[in-house]
Amino acid sequence: MTTKLVGTQSVSDGPVDSELSIRSSFVDAFRNHPAGVSIITATGDDGPAGITSSSLISISADPAVLAFSLQSLRGSARAIASARSFVVHLANSANERLAATFATRGAVRFGDDMPWSLLPTGEPFLHGTGHALRAVPLNATTCGSAVIVTARVVDVIYPQQVSEPLVYHDRTYRNLSPHNISSKEGTSHD
Repeated sequence: MTTKLVGTQSVSDGPVDSELSIRSSFVDAFRNHPAGVSIITATGDDGPAGITSSSLISISADPAVLAFSLQSLRGSARAIASARSFVVHLANSANERLAATFATRGAVRFGDDMPWSLLPTGEPFLHGTGHALRAVPLNATTCGSAVIVTARVVDVIYPQQVSEPLVYHDRTYRNLSPHNISSKEGTSHD
């Protein structure tokens, strides 16, 4: 068995493929790692703004803290990075088109055909998603070309109906099957 390694340290006696770069190998690795899909919305200087994110993570439950990364500070990402609060919508299986819209540069967001409203606190709220988490930023850390945002969740808006989540894998939105590989009871993942 040969281990292909890209970088400076070897973990096996196999040959190192010098043509692969760390960046392209890293992108390929995460392209094959499924991630949950969320849509983050805020009100900016030019009105409502939003992006699709597959980088959302839970940091802590007590206090409730989440984090996500922004890959640039242009357009909607800039509005979210500078907002005093925002809403993280957890996408469900019915939100593929919505996620694609918020992921497409220049797409019309918050149009007449999109069910949304402003919360009493001023953030844009997308109807028909899974749980929505209203949050206030705690910290923004530059890391390479990205900015990592941590935020404290201050409100949780429950969906009208809980549906299967939407995930992003290999550059495609996918729905999870309702059939699990293992049951919740009796299986340890430690």
